Amino acid sequence: MTIPDTNDPEALALAALGWALSDQARAERLLALTGLAPDDLRSRLGDPSLLAAVIGFLESYEPDLVACADALGVPPAALIEARRRLEA
Repeated sequence: MTIPDTNDPEALALAALGWALSDQARAERLLALTGLAPDDLRSRLGDPSLLAAVIGFLESYEPDLVACADALGVPPAALIEARRRLEA
């Protein structure tokens, strides 16, 4: 896997979304907790608030945040910073 650019919060959040959706149980939990439907995700992929919510979802369960960061080859703090920048 190519390591996403930590200076590009959108790219990092999209990579995190891909990771979150790679596991069916986690994907179902993401949809249930955010209230999003799969069509919502597809149509709003460029929406900073959606991308920030995805990282917020990972932050709400630290083992997922850490596992995602490990899979992406970035420190967990990079994901948190990306969320902050997307919310600005």
